[in-house]
Amino acid sequence: MTELTSGIFNASKKIYDTNKGSILRTVVYTIGHFVIAITVLMLVADVSFYIALTDAIVEPLANSVWYFVLDKFWASKISKKKKN
Repeated sequence: MTELTSGIFNASKKIYDTNKGSILRTVVYTIGHFVIAITVLMLVADVSFYIALTDAIVEPLANSVWYFVLDKFWASKISKKKKN
């Protein structure tokens, strides 16, 4: 294993070891979100399973990007206020 690979592996293991509970709950929540989104889309919008599955995966990813951009913008405004 190269030094970089070893470092990444060790850092990942440390993050996992110190956050096992949160990571497990996050995975369970995410799976639940997918199941709920698929079910709602199939019942309410009357779409096929594959379209519902695609939306259940793509929509949270798009929301994650949006949240990241919003948070960076928000944080930049707060840090500017603190400097003034």
